[in-house]
Amino acid sequence: QVQLVESGGGLVQAGGSLRLSCATSTAVFSHNAMGWYRQAPGKQRELVADITASDYTNYADSVKGRFTVSRDNAKNTMYLQMNDLRPEDTASYYCLIYASSWFGKPTGNDQWGQGTQVTVSS
Repeated sequence: QVQLVESGGGLVQAGGSLRLSCATSTAVFSHNAMGWYRQAPGKQRELVADITASDYTNYADSVKGRFTVSRDNAKNTMYLQMNDLRPEDTASYYCLIYASSWFGKPTGNDQWGQGTQVTVSS
């Protein structure tokens, strides 16, 4: 199986910034769309941002203008720059690699990382 490892989470005050990374070791990284999702306790997992291998991006309305997703295919790594963080951003953030070149609703064919915790204090 493809291994996805998130890092960069932590505790930050409201208004602060964090950068998450998702590293993977796979020969197909450059072909597949990837995404960031998050899940707070008691809530469903929700999309944060998607990015294709050609850097076409898609953002949830709640993070537009604050978060930026990017990827470095040569390093097999995807990033999420999070600025102006708010307490409602508190969640476990998960990296996803889609089974196709495009993004959409996750399926059983897609693969998830283990998650990294982001906590925003007020």
